[in-house]
Amino acid sequence: MKAEIQRNDKKAKVLIYLFTVVVFSVVVSLKYLHFEVDLGFDIHYLATANAMINASVAILLVAALIAVKQKKFELHRKLMKGAIYLSILFLVTYIGHHMFAGETTYGSNSFKTFYYFILITHIFLAAIILPFILFTAYRALIAEFPAHKKLARITWPIWFYVAVSGVIVYFMISPYYNWLP
Repeated sequence: MKAEIQRNDKKAKVLIYLFTVVVFSVVVSLKYLHFEVDLGFDIHYLATANAMINASVAILLVAALIAVKQKKFELHRKLMKGAIYLSILFLVTYIGHHMFAGETTYGSNSFKTFYYFILITHIFLAAIILPFILFTAYRALIAEFPAHKKLARITWPIWFYVAVSGVIVYFMISPYYNWLP
C-alpha cells in the first residue's frame, strides 16, 4: 500500500498535539459548562447513542484486527477509518450530552466500587488515547507501516478498552438518569 498523505512529521506533531489539547480542554470544561435549554428531546438519548457508537467502535476494532492478521490490509484500512469517524461522532455527541445534561450520580452501593473503578480507568485512558490514535493513523497514512504496527500494539488495546468500558459505564449509570422510570 502506498502513502495516502505526504510525510510532514513536524506539522503532524503540531496538529496532533494542538487537536489533543483542544479536545481535552473542551472535555474538561464540560464539568463547568451546563446549559438549561429545551432541545425538544430528552438529552439522555445522546448517552444511548454514545454507548451504541462505542459498541460499534469496539466491533470495528476487533474486525480490523482480524483483517490485518489475515493480511487484508485494504479492509483493515477501511475498518480503522470507520472506527476513527465513529469516534469523532462520539466526541460530538458526548460533548452535546454533557453540555446539556450535566452530571448523573451513581446510586447503587452494591456495585459502586466496581463502577468507579471502570469509570476512572475509562476516563484516564480516554484522556491519553487520542494522540496515540492520531499518531498511529498518521504512520499508516504516510505508509510507515513498521512504526504504525509498533504504535498500534499500544494503541489498539487501550482504544478497545475505552470503547468497551464506555458501554459498561453507560449500562451502569443509565438507570440513574432522570428520564428513566
